[in-house]
Amino acid sequence: MPSGRIRVLCVIGTRPEAIKMAPVVLALRQQPWACVRVLATAQHREMLDQILPLFGITSHIDLDVMEPNQTLPALTARLLAALDESMAREQPDLVLAQGDTTSVLAASLVCFYRRVPFAHVEAGLRTHDLANPFPEEMNRVLAGRIASLHFAPTERARRNLLEEGVRQSDIHVTGNTVIDALLDVAARPHQIGVDVDPTKKLLLVTAHRRESFGAPFIELCQALRTIVDRHDDVQVLYPVHPNPNVSEVVYRLLSGHPRILLCGPLEYAPFVAAMKCSFLILTDSGGVQEEAPALGKPVLVLRDETERPEAVDAGVVRIVGMHAERIVGETDVLLRDPAAYAAMARGVSPYGDGHASERTVEALSAFSRR
Repeated sequence: MPSGRIRVLCVIGTRPEAIKMAPVVLALRQQPWACVRVLATAQHREMLDQILPLFGITSHIDLDVMEPNQTLPALTARLLAALDESMAREQPDLVLAQGDTTSVLAASLVCFYRRVPFAHVEAGLRTHDLANPFPEEMNRVLAGRIASLHFAPTERARRNLLEEGVRQSDIHVTGNTVIDALLDVAARPHQIGVDVDPTKKLLLVTAHRRESFGAPFIELCQALRTIVDRHDDVQVLYPVHPNPNVSEVVYRLLSGHPRILLCGPLEYAPFVAAMKCSFLILTDSGGVQEEAPALGKPVLVLRDETERPEAVDAGVVRIVGMHAERIVGETDVLLRDPAAYAAMARGVSPYGDGHASERTVEALSAFSRR
């Protein structure tokens, strides 16, 4: 490595992390002061492998920790050991990770043990309830306590960090890098790859969270069947998460309906195409809550709380939980009332302008000079 360059290790574990880290990795590559290395934990193997090639990124280190139906303690233990070994070899000057997964928690903890500065992309998101979402809220709180640099996507996230005692000089409000990635991919011509009926109103559904395993997923499936049975002009597209706690219930309860299309997880570009074609999106995904409003698509959040309240405040996202009666009721309103639909489909994006990665790299550059 040429003298004076900073060795930056970018840790990526899941598909959402890859989407949100890709613009930062690409921007860092352009910096003469940075030697960029990408470490994939592969916490989500197949889903991660879909994303990095889309942005022209190849991992230098691949931990391949994915195991079927893995428990959180086992995953955390494997990540800590593997990340510690990798950092011993790589000797990074700075480690960068995004979000709130177990990979991020483990990366921050290993950085703490090794006294390596940890920089947190999408810092400061909070529900203030450690059980919701589980385990993500705890992951990001602990990662935030360890981080030396905090890249907050919004002013609200910055305030959360200040209330927790983070120094103002360590916080940079950048916007969310997911908008950078979204605008890049949405500008390209992509097909969904699933035969949807263009004459129907498309309801796009994603749901996968651990706190919803069991009865909540049954309620979601009951709600979706009720919606399509009430509305002949509606079609549901549900790319089903491969976790058996999700897929077993969804395929058992929703298979066979002519207007409910079930498929495996879509790659990111086809998923963006599906969002663009959709009438309404029902999701428990944090990233989709950020992306859909930028595309002018109303979102019903299949959670009881969200750490992304800015879009709720803007009126383009509504929280409904995994409660069949409320899912059906709120969906009915948007399907039947054009004024209610138009109020939510305004294209308001409170999460960024597509330049978050540039601001992130500027702050990293200043930190490296210090």
